[in-house]
Amino acid sequence: MTVYFIGAGPGAADLVTVRALHLIKRCPVCLYAGSLVPEEIIASAPEGALVRDTASMTLEEILDEMIRAHEQGHDVARVHSGDPSIYGAIGEQMRALEREGIPFEIVPGVPAFAAAAAALKRELTLPGVSQTIILTRTSGKASPMPPGEELERLARSGATLAIHLSVRRIREVTRALIPHYGPACPVAVVFRASWPDEEIITGTLEDIARKVRIRKITKTALILAGGVLAGEGFAQSSLYNPDFHHIYRLPERKK
Repeated sequence: MTVYFIGAGPGAADLVTVRALHLIKRCPVCLYAGSLVPEEIIASAPEGALVRDTASMTLEEILDEMIRAHEQGHDVARVHSGDPSIYGAIGEQMRALEREGIPFEIVPGVPAFAAAAAALKRELTLPGVSQTIILTRTSGKASPMPPGEELERLARSGATLAIHLSVRRIREVTRALIPHYGPACPVAVVFRASWPDEEIITGTLEDIARKVRIRKITKTALILAGGVLAGEGFAQSSLYNPDFHHIYRLPERKK
């Protein structure tokens, strides 16, 4: 018996991995985050499977289901949105399973920031602009930010920022970033990336808060900020330059 922490991807049902879908199809117990996981994915659970939406459940209630499945020898598909390693709240679940001696595995999924970049048709790392992506958030009810991870401090890096769970605090975000990125820095807010009702709002740090307020976006959105979103003003990578040689493209020998 194994509990599989499965990343269901950002929203589109066809962005789930083959491995994830295979496990959902065969596990007799499926516990899923109903507010963020598409119903089409959960519909793949086998006939007669125990399928429970954990959105209203406590950690103890979820663990009780896993322990019960363990006692019955049933594998569990624990389905989370995006990739479980990013704001997946799986740490405490894994810790509890280790205490109980219940085996588990993690199945990665497509993260929301990757789906948002795809929707924007932008590369988040560009030569001479940014070679670093910081995944972060602002303090919320569930989790305050640890000391040293304040947005103002992270912004000093000038890196591409992917700010999760913070669209409700978009004004605070822009105030923190403008001193380091400038008011004209491009920014995008992607609501429900890859879902049928996906919505993209683009602008600058100076005007994005007003645009978001007009569109009444208050949750399930990712904020991306940085010079890479301009999509111009960067040098070409040397990777495909004919004068750049590497193990797969050696220089031609002179005759």
